[in-house]
Amino acid sequence: MTASFTLRPAALGDVPTLAAFQCAMALETEDHTLDEATVTAGIQGLLTHPDRGRVWVAVDEADACIGTASVTFEWSDWRNGTFWWLQSVYVLPPWRQRGVFSALYQTLREGALTDPTGIGLRLYVERDNARAQRTYAALGMRETDYRLFEEEFPKG
Repeated sequence: MTASFTLRPAALGDVPTLAAFQCAMALETEDHTLDEATVTAGIQGLLTHPDRGRVWVAVDEADACIGTASVTFEWSDWRNGTFWWLQSVYVLPPWRQRGVFSALYQTLREGALTDPTGIGLRLYVERDNARAQRTYAALGMRETDYRLFEEEFPKG
């Protein structure tokens, strides 16, 4: 069966589905339960502030979301340009291995290439998610020498 889907920028009406996707992704890849209200507000914050990033969705013939990927922006003073950070990647299980993520990736890559300040794509991936790592490598990405450190601040 041929996969029939199209890509479009996410809209505010997609927020509930995108929040559900992110909660599913966190549970699937990290066995982590996210607070759906926080995720919903975060997606709304990204969609209503395009300076923060972009969200794309893959939709089936009925315009139902079947996958998503986002980018946020990081300015690099070393390179005098903007890295596009790929994140919030999720494809519904029946649509995996059917070109959905590859199409989303190529769309975001093209956006970075045509951005006058765009200098590359970056992402972080859970260290034990070998399947995702193979997918990213097959698309031409390579593992860097950097490790991610963070300090999260409590909200409220």
